[in-house]
Amino acid sequence: MTATPSTSDRNLPLFERARAVIPGGVNSPVRAFRAVGGTPRFVERAQGAYFWDANGQRFIDYIGSWGPMILGHGHPAVLEAVQKAAVDGFSFGAPTEREIELAEEIIRLVPSIEMVRLVSSGTEAGMSAIRLARGATGRKTIVKFEGCYHGHADALLVKAGSGLATFGHPTSAGVPPEVAQHTLVLEYNNVAALEAAFAAHGAEIACVMVEPIAGNMNFVRASQPFAQAMRDLCTRHGALLVFDEVMSGLRVGLGSAQKVLGVRPDITVLGKVIGGGMPLAAFGASRAIMEHLAPLGAVYQAGTLSGNPVATACGLATLKEIGRPGFFEALGARTRSLVDGLTAAAADAGVPFVGDCEGGMFGFFLLDRLPQNYAEVMTTDGARFNRLFHGLLDRGVYIAPALYEAGFVSAAHSDVDIAETVAAAREVFASL
Repeated sequence: MTATPSTSDRNLPLFERARAVIPGGVNSPVRAFRAVGGTPRFVERAQGAYFWDANGQRFIDYIGSWGPMILGHGHPAVLEAVQKAAVDGFSFGAPTEREIELAEEIIRLVPSIEMVRLVSSGTEAGMSAIRLARGATGRKTIVKFEGCYHGHADALLVKAGSGLATFGHPTSAGVPPEVAQHTLVLEYNNVAALEAAFAAHGAEIACVMVEPIAGNMNFVRASQPFAQAMRDLCTRHGALLVFDEVMSGLRVGLGSAQKVLGVRPDITVLGKVIGGGMPLAAFGASRAIMEHLAPLGAVYQAGTLSGNPVATACGLATLKEIGRPGFFEALGARTRSLVDGLTAAAADAGVPFVGDCEGGMFGFFLLDRLPQNYAEVMTTDGARFNRLFHGLLDRGVYIAPALYEAGFVSAAHSDVDIAETVAAAREVFASL
């Protein structure tokens, strides 16, 4: 269960080399372990539910590349599809039949989508969805919610001030205030704030953008009244409802979070699972909305690597596997067994703990009840979480190196993996 320490830790010198040539030593900030302290693990290889670091130590992986590896690492069918596609060519900059096949499969699985545009990242898809919403409505203002992350596009890197409905100001250097002035930031799961925003600005709002199951303040799901209020208010005021399902799409179920909630968005943003681990994302909507995009309409969007032939092969093979009968029932049961096991282990140790999950996505908080918004998430015990993180890491279990990130279970995780994880957690909880 416990990872065997190496006599010579190769992760530290690798991190030192990386910091000399890459800002912070990483190509995405959360990987730097700044939130939890310590040295990041540099991955050498992965297979199934595990990865091995530079020391050759094995870890049970509950990140799964932050969601895409729903089948686990190195699934034979996906690997075969990628290898065959790579032989034919890495990139063409021209249409392929596989792009059509992937688009058709996405449309089949997500009923709110009638047409789809493939891109290379969730940030690109989210940014394009907002431009499309503004172009289709002729309006400027967008609504987002504190704690929801939609990529690092300028207009979305904002936070709220005081009050129920406050226009945001930038949270990143390099984002001019003028760019953020049309972004209205509200509290997640707050129907009153949403109603107030539409009462004051309804005629100006192009879209409401939301993670229907938020995975960037750990795991917080939209309440049914909140989801329905978003739908009703957008319809009433002529705004578009945008579901950012980069993380939850085809991860919490075949119909995604919109099926779980029973609410149909106008635009859906997808990523992660649809690429199977390759750089691929998408945004889709009704035919009437999507036909505003160039070359049919006036909303411009383009990408050299969009619809990449190797990435589409990876995505198609992944979607074929997760579409098999019983896949999500088994995945959901495995994820629930993990959350229930962790909850019981924490309770036995007298540690405040609450968890939630849907499909292969889960989260937990060192609190007495599930938080409903970002402010409540922020009340969790960060110092205790850091000790939990490192305790699990020392025992060969790798969870997100940050308090505010969801976790992921794959089809490759076995009952033995779950049992080992819970046993490791039980030891760590006893020390907290």
